[in-house]
Amino acid sequence: MSLDRTNPSTTHAVGRVETTSMLKRMLSPLTTLLFTQFLSAFADNMILFITLAMIKKYALPDFYIGVVQGAFLFAFVILAPFVGAFADKNAKSHVLLIGNLIKAIGIVCLIAGLDPAVSYAIVGIGAAVYSPAKYGILTELTASESGLLSANARMEGFTILAILTGSLAGGTLAGYSITAALAVCLALYLVSLLITFLIPKGPVNSQLHYGREMLTFFKDTRRLFADRKTRFSLIGTGSFWMSSAVFRLALIAWVPIHLAIDSLDQISMLTAITGVGIMIGALATPKLIPAAKYYNAYRFGAVMIFAMLLFPLTYMMPLAVVLLLLIGFAGGVFIVPMNSALQDEGHRMIGSGKTIAVQNMVENALMLAGVGIYTQITKMGASADNSIIGIGIALAVFVVFLSSQVKRLKQLKA
Repeated sequence: MSLDRTNPSTTHAVGRVETTSMLKRMLSPLTTLLFTQFLSAFADNMILFITLAMIKKYALPDFYIGVVQGAFLFAFVILAPFVGAFADKNAKSHVLLIGNLIKAIGIVCLIAGLDPAVSYAIVGIGAAVYSPAKYGILTELTASESGLLSANARMEGFTILAILTGSLAGGTLAGYSITAALAVCLALYLVSLLITFLIPKGPVNSQLHYGREMLTFFKDTRRLFADRKTRFSLIGTGSFWMSSAVFRLALIAWVPIHLAIDSLDQISMLTAITGVGIMIGALATPKLIPAAKYYNAYRFGAVMIFAMLLFPLTYMMPLAVVLLLLIGFAGGVFIVPMNSALQDEGHRMIGSGKTIAVQNMVENALMLAGVGIYTQITKMGASADNSIIGIGIALAVFVVFLSSQVKRLKQLKA
């Protein structure tokens, strides 16, 4: 029986059906996940610039920003053997909720006047708990490898948009009131926490035992590194985040010297430009790098290196903006295919949550090493230019290794 659209009651019924259908699409589990991730990541990136404002306000040494960042990363490395099993044993939507709650506690500690490094370490604990569930749940919400690639691209896009806007908000609000900026962070974590209740409870693995899983974590790590595809992805994503973390800190020191800008909100705007490029690159990835040819992503790592090495020669704002956009775009295309390849293969090998936990350990261990070295050489008086050149050289070593693996990875597909 066909619907009579000339009948007002029928028209209203059709309208209600269409509206309901549209709302279901808008509030799909994946869309809800992306929204809660955006809010949480937005607050994560506000904190770095709020902390920078606190360091300036209390006249702490400049290298202390590296100490604070290192405290955040240290939590990821230490908790890696535990959080993957925690994400797989429990509903990942519940794990997201717990992660946001711990982050909120870290903000309360900052408001209460606890040392920034200690407070930021608590936020890092929340982020370490949150991360395996954030990526692991994507395999539950998608039905194919191409769908997973698309979901990863959207996740990276929303995350980088949060980095962009969160950095801007953190630098701007902290310039007016550090307390108000921290209150906004706290509110965002709590709203993100509440939204996770809209994500359906997924499958759990109640057979997992934390003690045993912690002991097998390093076996899982060896297994992922023994596989060519997952080893390539782990090294690729780790090198990206290591270079990005150090470059971001070096850029904060570079801007006042080369562009004569000391304002915290303007510095945050410039650092956020890289986020714009990453977001564009992440969203463009499915068209540039097919899921089956993830290994070609190393070429965009080479583009990142080229742009980084031009920074010591740059003294003009327009050129700096172009280079930051180029670094971000190339970085987005560099990381998304490898993230998808790792999740797709790792999900089958050891489980999605444990795969992301291993990935987090590798990435954050490399970031912690990079930030630690940067903090030490800055304390010894190294210039921002030399730091950026060092980052480019370090990334080049990793990219050369990745390029040497491409032929063998192609043979796996043959």
